[in-house]
Amino acid sequence: MTDPAAALPSPAFDQFLRYDALTALLQAYAAARPHLVQLRSIGRSFEGRDIWLLAVTNAATGDDTDKPAFWVDGNIHAAELTASTACLYYLHQLLSRYGEDREVTRLLDTRCIYLCPRLNPDGAELALADRPRHIRSSVRRYPYDEEPVEGLTLEDVDGDGRILSMRIGDPNGPWKRHPDEPRLLIAREPGEFGGEYFRLLPEGTLKNYDGLQASLNRDPEGLDLNRNFPSGWRQEFEQAGAGPYPTSEPEVRAMVDFIVSHPNIGGGISYHTHSGVILRPLGSGSDDDMIPEDLWLYRKLSGIGEKLTGYPCVSIHHEFKYHPKEHISGTQDWLYEHLGALFWTVELWAPNREAGITGYKWIDWYREHPAEDDLKLLKWSDEQCGGLAHVDWKPFQHPQLGAVEIGGWDRMNFWRNPPPHLREREVARFPAWMTQLALSLPKLEMLRTEVRALGPDTWRVRFAVTNAGWLPSYVSRRALQRKTVRGVVFEIHLPDAAEVSLVSGKERFEGPQLEGHAPKVSQQAFLPNRELTADRAVAEWVVRAPVGTRLALTARADRAGTVRTEVSLD
Repeated sequence: MTDPAAALPSPAFDQFLRYDALTALLQAYAAARPHLVQLRSIGRSFEGRDIWLLAVTNAATGDDTDKPAFWVDGNIHAAELTASTACLYYLHQLLSRYGEDREVTRLLDTRCIYLCPRLNPDGAELALADRPRHIRSSVRRYPYDEEPVEGLTLEDVDGDGRILSMRIGDPNGPWKRHPDEPRLLIAREPGEFGGEYFRLLPEGTLKNYDGLQASLNRDPEGLDLNRNFPSGWRQEFEQAGAGPYPTSEPEVRAMVDFIVSHPNIGGGISYHTHSGVILRPLGSGSDDDMIPEDLWLYRKLSGIGEKLTGYPCVSIHHEFKYHPKEHISGTQDWLYEHLGALFWTVELWAPNREAGITGYKWIDWYREHPAEDDLKLLKWSDEQCGGLAHVDWKPFQHPQLGAVEIGGWDRMNFWRNPPPHLREREVARFPAWMTQLALSLPKLEMLRTEVRALGPDTWRVRFAVTNAGWLPSYVSRRALQRKTVRGVVFEIHLPDAAEVSLVSGKERFEGPQLEGHAPKVSQQAFLPNRELTADRAVAEWVVRAPVGTRLALTARADRAGTVRTEVSLD
């Protein structure tokens, strides 16, 4: 048997790829497995780079648009580069295991995976530059195209390729040395005085510094592409970085246009960093606001994700708010709340958990945590990261501030992303869950066709289909509520001949939605499920045509795929 991994590229998943190298790698995968991969550009970024998408499916079993599909994207945020690695790793797993692994083979034979490894190529390129900058998202200046005239701008001042922190001795500073570990700074206690204290600033340079007052300048590139989606979009005063209007940014518009034009997409995942958690809807409301059937569905599939990945899954609204009085919206709001597709956001990598810190609240921990946690993190840095996650403080003569020390946590290379030796291990958690989710999508299949003669030139034609997937053809109740999916659409294609006509039935009509094989209730339920064959639908026509006439039949469901067949009238 041919080695399924023959001639495939062998990327190093401990490295982040710049745009040209990423493009070459994707082209190499498409060239190595042309029957499984189509490489497409879905649009161009603000700076004109192609936004690459791979349609991964077995072309011999049908076009990608005729199959139910699962969407995977990464790197919408500039410096969250491990998100791109997660997509590339899954691509490699699919292509190297096709033909050998039962689940992967069935997946690509019956469904399609749409992979967009780097939705924001401009921002990632800036994060990977020789002298990197770690902006939030797009490189387009927003909301103003102006240089700051004062204040501190983040910058690699000492030229070591990192943006760390600067500490300055100050009797009114809020930080002090840890009593047992002088490399660490911990918060000054309420009412404490008489010690050695520090003021902590991000590494950068200042303009028009008067020696007393300074504020941190926002990045001139103030967009957050994940706030630019249509559903729940709010203006800048309510949601920073949202852009002037929904889908104003070419990267987001490319994704939205593609998904809207591919209604076969029934679910997906967006990869981000960092927190080591799977996020599920709602973002804009509580679980009590969700359609109960959808909430039960999310809990079921999220529980599988927890088991397979080791990551907990939490509600965005209940457990992942940046501020308790605010809510955030993004990709997951649009795909689920607007379109009714199932969607999760994965925040890859948790350095605090890696250091042995447990039982913390996701966002609250970053606001305040015990000093013991910092000691655990420092120990992790020393023992697992060669002392590079926390950089020892070194004297530096700053051009505006004078004598300072530069050091502290390297948030870009060890917090936003795992260190190189842990990157592959972290993304390897997710292929099994993605494959199971995609295999759960609805799948339209033909049950049978029947032709019965009603007279010498009159025929009854029946066409029966079924949903062979676990999920219903509509995927979620939200989709029904939003009217974003139709029932099964049946069509009969008559030859253009005078002796052929339709006696009864319509050439094209919409049938029912089809349930999947997920049980509605347990075997111990009070009342049994009365919908015994809700996964099936039958179309019927009466046709007048000569013996031997061939008719083409089609059934399609937006998220369950398309079935085509022919019958002969004899």
